Amino acid sequence: MTDDALRAEPPPDISAPSKGARGRRIGRALFLTLLIALLAPALIILIYRVVPPPGTPLMVIRAIGGAGWNYDWEPLERIAPSLARAALTAEDETFCSHHGFDTKALREAWEEYLEDDGGTLRGGSTISQQTAKNLLLWPGRDWIRKGLEAWLTIYIEALWPKQRIMEVYLNVVEWGRGVYGAEAAARHHFKKSAANLSANEAARLAAVLPSPLRWSASTPGPYVQRRSGMLQGRAARLGDLAACLKD
Repeated sequence: MTDDALRAEPPPDISAPSKGARGRRIGRALFLTLLIALLAPALIILIYRVVPPPGTPLMVIRAIGGAGWNYDWEPLERIAPSLARAALTAEDETFCSHHGFDTKALREAWEEYLEDDGGTLRGGSTISQQTAKNLLLWPGRDWIRKGLEAWLTIYIEALWPKQRIMEVYLNVVEWGRGVYGAEAAARHHFKKSAANLSANEAARLAAVLPSPLRWSASTPGPYVQRRSGMLQGRAARLGDLAACLKD
């Protein structure tokens, strides 16, 4: 090759990354993103194992909509045991024995969804799932939110004892417009602390949990009265089904 040809040929650009190097960088970035996505929720849940949550996405959404923010955290030992038992009876009697999911309820919900030709996907949620949803997610029943709920439920069941799950649930669940948790609900509906709720009052609070913006524990209609009476009787007979709530 002549000297002129050598001078005409441009030198290789050693600063330009090869396709292999770019691929490795993209792979590392994706790996780090996935690692953060996996570990960040676990870290938050670990913090909330010992720290009372300052609020939830639902509280923020409702407050922006003008509902107010009535939220007072109380430890489980300062909430009447009858309320935990009534909530367990109303929402999830297998709470102490499952590991986050009630497979029978999920199967029934799925069969109902298929029979409705892909209509609304209803509940089947355990208290553990509801805690994950109420604490960290937005309201709704779309598939993305349900998938995140299941993922977060696995973390919660793995990282929290059952008593902590119930404690957080009772403190963040919605019990009226702008009313969150047992203490705020007890004072709003019955003008007393959560520690002093009677079995009947606890049952009335549990009775409205499926639709706390539609029904009222303090001014119950016929349906809530019937349901609360049934829940009070069943809660008194729970026996070992509530064993995980004991000290």
